[in-house]
Amino acid sequence: MSRMTAHRAALTAALVTPFLLPLWAAGPARAHGAPTDPVSRVYACSPDGGSAARSAACRAAVAANGGPFTLWDNLRVPDVNGQDRRVIPDGKLCSGGLPAYRGLDLARSDWPSTTLTPGATLTMKYTSTIAHTGTFKLFLTKQGYDPTKPLTWSALPAQPFAAVKDPALTNGAYRIPARLPSDRTGHHVLFTIWQNSSTTDTYYSCSDVVFRAASGSGGTTAAPSATHAAGGGSGTGKKAPGGSPAATSATSPAPSRTTGPAAPRESTGAPDSTPVASTSTARSGPSAPMLAGGAAAVLVLTGGAALALRLRRR
Repeated sequence: MSRMTAHRAALTAALVTPFLLPLWAAGPARAHGAPTDPVSRVYACSPDGGSAARSAACRAAVAANGGPFTLWDNLRVPDVNGQDRRVIPDGKLCSGGLPAYRGLDLARSDWPSTTLTPGATLTMKYTSTIAHTGTFKLFLTKQGYDPTKPLTWSALPAQPFAAVKDPALTNGAYRIPARLPSDRTGHHVLFTIWQNSSTTDTYYSCSDVVFRAASGSGGTTAAPSATHAAGGGSGTGKKAPGGSPAATSATSPAPSRTTGPAAPRESTGAPDSTPVASTSTARSGPSAPMLAGGAAAVLVLTGGAALALRLRRR
């Protein structure tokens, strides 16, 4: 290789490499999903959770966690293959046994929660930031569940009360229809398992719910250390804690409310700002920074080629 050829090669590499490295190293900023109605602990206590993130339970969870739940959509465990009860330990169901989410396993009765009506139709909103195929399984803790004790597998029925395979992704969320059991009262955990078929991952989440009397007296339903505003059914067009969008959650006529330290606001018809997923079943497409970096790399390549051509003509 001549000295001039070597010089041109080195010059091109020096100009292009800094722009190409971020493209090779970049990955998706978000990763997959979690329930936003009924609001899950991981979402309520995330930076996107609004006023609920400032609740005593969420502050304690973040402290136990050693950091915020910024990646609220990434609570997933690989290669479970349906062996949930064998792989995920008792007392660690809400975290999926992952140390990065251990604060979600705190046994307390004041988690931000959603009021539901026994026997009503629920439509869970499971917000997805990356689309996947798979089966959603919904479990409710047995009657007599004590929220001040760690959640164990024995507190859940052997079979889910609802299972939905490959629901459509609409406006950034899966909507899981289900008929709620009619025999629940008081504080419970809605435990959701999403077993992917497009990846080897399984997602776990805990949504705290409070069942009011099925008669719908319209009063206030109270649970230890937390007050839950009463509503009809399980909610329509409500906001998540702090006014962040949550879910369209049931076909009952009146809205339920999700409670944090401050009363939730009703929907004002504002555009939903919940993170939106790609509708592709692939892992993800290029992010905006990747596209911008790619454009910059093309420009540098073009400029480098022009410079090399000038050097060659000398």
